[in-house]
Amino acid sequence: MSGNSKTVLEVLQSTAAYFAKNGVESPRLNAEHLVAHALGKKRIELYLEFDRPLFEAQLAPLRELVRQRAQGRPLQHLLGTVEFHGRVFKCDSRALIPRPETEQMCEEILSTIHNPQSTILDVGTGSGVIALTLSAEIENAEVAAVDVSHDALALASENAESLGLTARVKFYKSDLLENLAGAFDVIVANLPYIAAAEIPKLSREVQFDPKLALDGGTCGTEMISRLIVEACGHFCPGGLLALEIGHDQSEVLAEELRRENYQDIVCKNDYQGVPRFLFAKYG
Repeated sequence: MSGNSKTVLEVLQSTAAYFAKNGVESPRLNAEHLVAHALGKKRIELYLEFDRPLFEAQLAPLRELVRQRAQGRPLQHLLGTVEFHGRVFKCDSRALIPRPETEQMCEEILSTIHNPQSTILDVGTGSGVIALTLSAEIENAEVAAVDVSHDALALASENAESLGLTARVKFYKSDLLENLAGAFDVIVANLPYIAAAEIPKLSREVQFDPKLALDGGTCGTEMISRLIVEACGHFCPGGLLALEIGHDQSEVLAEELRRENYQDIVCKNDYQGVPRFLFAKYG
């Protein structure tokens, strides 16, 4: 092997060590993702190519990705995609990076919807993962999605196109429900739920998410509280409200739901055991 090349395995090892030194979580996994991305391979394919030599032409673009990741830029932004509920979505700084908890919320909703022609509204859709997942899984559902951000809606529309769902999901610009008419069987929302003062303390990766997608106001629940009230006029009889919430917000929000005459209020934990989802029926 010539002196100016390194094997795939050597590059993985040195990159993982560099990431560990720079405080990147899961350094080896991050290294594998970026090396595979730079080589146009699937991550699993690297295991068959550990001895393959890499030369300067392949190492130069990888170095830039590695430098940015070590500085805290999220892996998903560098890869340009994220996997969510078995599908690949475009992911960049225009919207919040989808989290595993939100996949779990989609699973919970899918297990409760028995009408294949349900009308569903996703509020604060971001990159569109909830709306598009529910539309893909429930073939005859009518799905609408709103966001206040032009950028997020553009990203969501691109995702709809790449998944072949453009005809099935309608996107609207709206601050919560203010520009929206109609009634829905399900209203789902993963709204900003972090108190404004807490945002600077979040990890450097999260600082790359749009502030608009994180900032839940002074106590973190302002936007969710507004939706609980606004949604009352937008349900079909017995409609379901599904909310993803902050770890310490279930009691105060359940109380608000009761005050607005929601019934069957249920709080569910995420896989980490954190109270993360609130479900309630209206009317």
